[in-house]
Amino acid sequence: MNNFVIINLFVFCRGQGLSWITMNNSEKSNAHSLLGRFIQRQESSIIIALVLYMAIVSFVNPTFISSANQFNVMRSAGFTLITVVGMTFVLITGGLDLSVGSVLALGGVITGIACRAGLPVPIAVLMGMLMGLVIGLLNATIIVRAGIPPLIVTLGMQYAAKGLVSVLTKGVPIYPLPAGFKAIERLRPAGVPMVVIFAVLVAIAGHVILSSTEFGRSIYALGGNEEAARISGIRTKRTKFYVYVLTSMFAAIAGIFMSARLGSAEAAAGSGYELTVICGAIIGGTSTFGGTGSIIGSVLGALFMEELTNSLTLMRISVYWQNLVVGTILILAVVLDQYKRNLIMRQAIRSIGKGEENAA
Repeated sequence: MNNFVIINLFVFCRGQGLSWITMNNSEKSNAHSLLGRFIQRQESSIIIALVLYMAIVSFVNPTFISSANQFNVMRSAGFTLITVVGMTFVLITGGLDLSVGSVLALGGVITGIACRAGLPVPIAVLMGMLMGLVIGLLNATIIVRAGIPPLIVTLGMQYAAKGLVSVLTKGVPIYPLPAGFKAIERLRPAGVPMVVIFAVLVAIAGHVILSSTEFGRSIYALGGNEEAARISGIRTKRTKFYVYVLTSMFAAIAGIFMSARLGSAEAAAGSGYELTVICGAIIGGTSTFGGTGSIIGSVLGALFMEELTNSLTLMRISVYWQNLVVGTILILAVVLDQYKRNLIMRQAIRSIGKGEENAA
């Protein structure tokens, strides 16, 4: 199996080299131009890292790249992809939301309790979503109206939501859930899990909002310079309010999907989830300082985190070591973000200095 992969890779590389040699100058120039545009894209580094990592792990353990395993990765990634869209919005504004893991668990638990109480599945799902809306409104109101830093507010909300989950469940999973609710997970149009379809739709909507709407431009402006954005007429408080509400809503929806997959609502469902989401967004190119980021990059970053977790599990690496790896990646991503930020600042100062010299 490994020899077959290596031979095909060798033939492919030789073929690419031969086609490069036979190109005329115009074709080579176009290839350089395409390569340059790809490298300049914000998402290029995470794409290269993802492809290389998957290639290396597949060589070590061919099971990793199997269709069955990748299907499981995509299904697990759906939960993270839903929430990473909202987290990207928050990070671009220069904020942070540490409550998404607890909100995920709370959304699933409220839905599970409603189902066990005999309420229709659509009503139960709406109740779980409503809980996410309530948490988002609380976060947004305290952050925007009271002016308290998002780190403090969302950290407090993380513990409050986690405490509420413990009170409601007493540490015991809520099960069995009705077949009508679990059917959400079994529903697979064209063989694709519903959570993946929903996550893709959310990602597409998030990308369109950020790149093509006034609300998206206000998110970038808020993260770039909040005071300048306010002076220019952007309703910064409203923008900040909406992004926190959306993030909590997405987390609750992810929790509902997770409960449908597990067939039970569990208090520990969102444990450590916030770090995975934040790490995925940051390694995807979203800056912790605000003003920079993209949905495409964050989605790729979230996929990288899921591929990483899955590969470590396949290689039977302890979950404790997995947490160490995730924490290390998060730190390195933030350090790299700071380095890129300083590099851009130095280049900007250098350009200003050259401009002044030319003017003189």
